[in-house]
Amino acid sequence: MAPEFIGLGHVDFITVGTKGPPGERTFYLQAAQGDLVISLLIEKEQAAALSLSIHQLLAELGGVPEGEVLPTDLDLREPVRPLFRVASLGLGYDAVKDAILIVARALMVEVAEEVEAPEVHFWGTRAQMFALAERAAEVVTAGRPRCPLCHEPLEPGEAHVCSRGNGRKRLPEV
Repeated sequence: MAPEFIGLGHVDFITVGTKGPPGERTFYLQAAQGDLVISLLIEKEQAAALSLSIHQLLAELGGVPEGEVLPTDLDLREPVRPLFRVASLGLGYDAVKDAILIVARALMVEVAEEVEAPEVHFWGTRAQMFALAERAAEVVTAGRPRCPLCHEPLEPGEAHVCSRGNGRKRLPEV
């Protein structure tokens, strides 16, 4: 079982990435501090929600301060070995540190009554979190294209029978 709590303090690196082909991708939230790299399994919807929440928080805070350098190396670091699957993500801000906190809590399959779900805390700068939010949005939209009418994913090599067209409207193969 994973440790009950890991607090990374201020991370050197944080990103969202995927492995696998569109339609079968596995999403990861990954951060590093020194030689310690932590990878967590997340859902596509969690990546999208994290991106939106960070953008909203940064808008409330006035954005990224001038002079903060945005990270550009946002690829997953190998090997990717997930510590746990994330059940919930939380976001916080410490005005004294001017740092943003992400709290990732594990999904527990079997829970004893007094056992807390393991969680990891990642602290980062506004610039790091802005880059993370942008990366997460980019990764989420990089999957299969969506039908413009019903917004369902379009499968490569297959004609799409659109539910909004009552099955009568077929879009060409992707």
